[in-house]
Amino acid sequence: QVQPVESGGGLVQAGGSLRLSCAASGRTFSSSSMGWFRLAPGNLREFVAAISVDGRDTYFRDSVDGRFNISRDNAKNMVYLEMKNMKPEDTAVYHCVTSRRGYVGTDIRNYDSWGQGTQVTVSS
Repeated sequence: QVQPVESGGGLVQAGGSLRLSCAASGRTFSSSSMGWFRLAPGNLREFVAAISVDGRDTYFRDSVDGRFNISRDNAKNMVYLEMKNMKPEDTAVYHCVTSRRGYVGTDIRNYDSWGQGTQVTVSS
């Protein structure tokens, strides 16, 4: 089973950029789709982005589409979330997730493993 570990969070000003990394251990990484969810204080977990097994298909929540990009490097077992033109409402704990089914979508029930998360704070 793939176990994700996130890094790269921090404090950034509105309009700034940040790149999150997810190191995923486990032999099934290359057959798992990957994604990012986020949890803001007082809110439910929100789907952010997902990427298919081969990296050709990506999917974003509407509010980040055009500002965020997700990519993966199967040779290094890594997934990245590049965030640009960030807004205060992007403030949250970001979690890297995996799907052994190869699911690419918003339904949280289709993701198997979750990382501990990394804090992202966007100041206004």
